[in-house]
Amino acid sequence: MLDNETKQNLTQYLELLETPVIFSVSTDETSNSQQVLDFVNEVANMSEKISIEKKQLARTPSFEINSLQQTSGIVFAGIPLGHEFSSFLLALLQVSGRPPKISEAMIQSVQQIKQPLHFETYVSLTCHNCPDVVQALNILAVLNPFISHTMIEGSMYQKEVEEKQIMAVPTVYLNGKEFDSGRMTIEQILEKITGPSEKEELNKKEPFDVLVIGGGPAASSAAIYAARKGIRTGLVADVLGGQVVETLGIENMIGTLYTEGPQLMKQVEEHLRSYPVDLITNQQVTSLKKQADYFEIDLKSGNRLKTKTAVIATGAHWRSINVPGEKEFKNKGIAYCPHCDGPLFAGKEIAVIGGGNSGIEAAIDLAGLAKHVYVLEFLPELKADKVLQDKLASFANVTVILNAQTKEIAGHTHVESLTYTDRLTHSEHHLAVSGVFILIGLVPNTSWLANTLELNNRGEVITDAHGATNVEGLFAAGDCTNSAYKQIIIAMGSGATAALGAFDYLMRK
Repeated sequence: MLDNETKQNLTQYLELLETPVIFSVSTDETSNSQQVLDFVNEVANMSEKISIEKKQLARTPSFEINSLQQTSGIVFAGIPLGHEFSSFLLALLQVSGRPPKISEAMIQSVQQIKQPLHFETYVSLTCHNCPDVVQALNILAVLNPFISHTMIEGSMYQKEVEEKQIMAVPTVYLNGKEFDSGRMTIEQILEKITGPSEKEELNKKEPFDVLVIGGGPAASSAAIYAARKGIRTGLVADVLGGQVVETLGIENMIGTLYTEGPQLMKQVEEHLRSYPVDLITNQQVTSLKKQADYFEIDLKSGNRLKTKTAVIATGAHWRSINVPGEKEFKNKGIAYCPHCDGPLFAGKEIAVIGGGNSGIEAAIDLAGLAKHVYVLEFLPELKADKVLQDKLASFANVTVILNAQTKEIAGHTHVESLTYTDRLTHSEHHLAVSGVFILIGLVPNTSWLANTLELNNRGEVITDAHGATNVEGLFAAGDCTNSAYKQIIIAMGSGATAALGAFDYLMRK
């Protein structure tokens, strides 16, 4: 079941086990159970510190990772391969006694929870956002005996997925009721459980020399370059990672033949944390204004930060089509990530809105899973690269519809149909689809900057060659700016430019 490369990596992790662990396995005579049993046996045979016992769990097949002293509450219902293999490895180490890499303050917050919490997370092994949620909830279970967590692999428990009408991953249930869906950090999960925590009084922080606003590649690059100059540097963001974590395959990061978005941004975060940058996360910036010698940055939490210069690197988000049904059916058939949610639509008819590179790449991925894929493009021709269009044309189960203006997405509890108008004939058409993937470009995250600085007609921050805006001491970088091309490597470069521009500005002052 495990290839040689995976076994080599696994061997290195197994050597790090602090104490013996037990796989408590619940199986029956089905083929799925045999696969789970083969997996745990293969892993257990690689280490003398792992043993196996039979145990009746809530789901069969599944297995729980326990120490000799106590039950961990961490269960894998399915085989944690693909993107979830890292979740399995971390759970193995943490149950054995290796402490999770979170702050002591957060550990104390988790341990103060006294009510029983049983989380269940439905995942797809191709979802690159799911491991963040699974790993966060596993940490809660490791740290607190009142908390347990089960990862449920969707394809192995397809009946449950259909009964609960789960149409997006990760979807998390708490004590039998839907808790949330989508990518979440451990901070966000904790806040949703316990309410806003007693945060550090950010108002009392000394003013920064440079404060970076954002958590993506441009923001991280700016913070690293600023910190390397020896000036007081801070970074404030809701979450670290940015839009890149939604990207699966990356083949144009110079010097790296292939990587994936989540992996790249974990490396970037590790690099960022190696410098004396004051990281302020789980905070949303609501406004920015200049007062005398400082910029005042107001946060949604009610706190305020001060800084001599600032770098805005807030990135962008997927553009909405703003039609009836889009908001109502988000995560109930409306999706934006084919890698994450595509497997949930296997054998079904779906629509992809958007004929650019992102839309056609999504349609190609989905064509291998879906019964039929309809591609709707507003313009008279597709905008994607010819090589992608040629690849799309090779699929017999794909229909491209040009001059299509989406009018409505309808259904009862989930998406059941899409209505569009032919822009040439003005005739109305209906498609019976179970899912709609919307990929029509990005919108800069700059709405909070209205009347603060100069933006172009697309809402992008206008910058010069030094990353400077029209406001003295205020710089910007990445996809929220008027850069000609939205690429990871360009965002990183512009972050460095803006930080160096801010440093030069401080030196002149």
